[in-house]
Amino acid sequence: MLDIVPSFARIGEENAFAVLARATELARQGRDIINLGIGQPDFPTPPHIVEAAIKALRDGHHGYTPATGILPCREAVAADLHRRFGATVSPDRVMIVPGGKVTMYMAITMFGEPGVEILYPDPGFPIYRSMIEFTGATPVPVPIREENGFAFSAEETLGLITPRTRLLIINSPANPTGGVTPKAEIDKLIAGLARFPRVAIMSDEIYDQMTYDGEEHVTLLSYPEIRDRLILLNGWSKTYAMTGWRMGWSVWPEAAYEAARKLAVNSYSCVNAPAQWAGIAALTGPQDAVASMLAEFDRRRKAVVAGLNSLPNVTCLTPKGAFYAYPNVKATGWKAKKLAAQLLEEAGVATIGGPDFGVHGEGYIRLSYANSLENIERALARMQQFLETVRPPA
Repeated sequence: MLDIVPSFARIGEENAFAVLARATELARQGRDIINLGIGQPDFPTPPHIVEAAIKALRDGHHGYTPATGILPCREAVAADLHRRFGATVSPDRVMIVPGGKVTMYMAITMFGEPGVEILYPDPGFPIYRSMIEFTGATPVPVPIREENGFAFSAEETLGLITPRTRLLIINSPANPTGGVTPKAEIDKLIAGLARFPRVAIMSDEIYDQMTYDGEEHVTLLSYPEIRDRLILLNGWSKTYAMTGWRMGWSVWPEAAYEAARKLAVNSYSCVNAPAQWAGIAALTGPQDAVASMLAEFDRRRKAVVAGLNSLPNVTCLTPKGAFYAYPNVKATGWKAKKLAAQLLEEAGVATIGGPDFGVHGEGYIRLSYANSLENIERALARMQQFLETVRPPA
């Protein structure tokens, strides 16, 4: 027996990758599988971004880079935040990291230990709770309710803060629900946090450019009163179809930046140079591909919501952000994870059961509409046939 430390028994997973593996296995067996489980744009990375990485390789950018990222990349992030939000951010507070999860890992590791509490959205991205439990801290779910349009409630969130609370995690636009929290609610949260000056905030804004129906993303960088305790998580993966490039960025308060830098040095050393030059090209180059992808996601969003609401005993709010639908399947009689499993095995449609996103996820499944409209329509037809012909287990 190997004496692995007990904390690893508490670490969880992101079940979307397990579903992806099973879907891939079934496809290898000759099954026609439509994957609406994985949150990955089905578009290629725009060509000018790819060319920037190729040029960087040809120009000799082959060596180590600073642990915090090359200065031109950090400057590009700061300039982009100013362009889009009017926010003034020093490049010296920006870190370039290999994907969005790294910022979660760093922030939760900094504040999590036995005896403290960390608040996180539930249903929410599963790695939040996984990392909280890994540190030994107590995870405190902030309910994300359908009756609130899948926006968080400032009053409910503030009511969960105790003297043991070290970190609050929020996410808007949200995974898995597609909810967008309105500015009035964020204003209430920020005003209330004045009573808790020692609580750090991590704002996951990875879907900040994916909003619909006139919704505008509200970045927490807009609130100077919390900048000294705000960690902002973002990156290139979703907006620029760069999931495999492993390119994320974060903004840190002065008090935590050096700790984040040391974690980088002790874990991954640095982000590879060509990917950072690609990231610069993404932020500073033409944005027409972003607009085109968002328009197509919007078209699919409307189709998937209409289709889901036509299924027997299924209802679905129209998501205001990201590229996920989160239908309510309680009236079908199926438990959510069992329904998701059977849809994959019997109907050839990969989805994710709501409980994989938290204790408040029962009764829902998540569908990603980061797939072609043709595949979405085929998947909905299969789901309809399944729900009309297969009864839930007694």
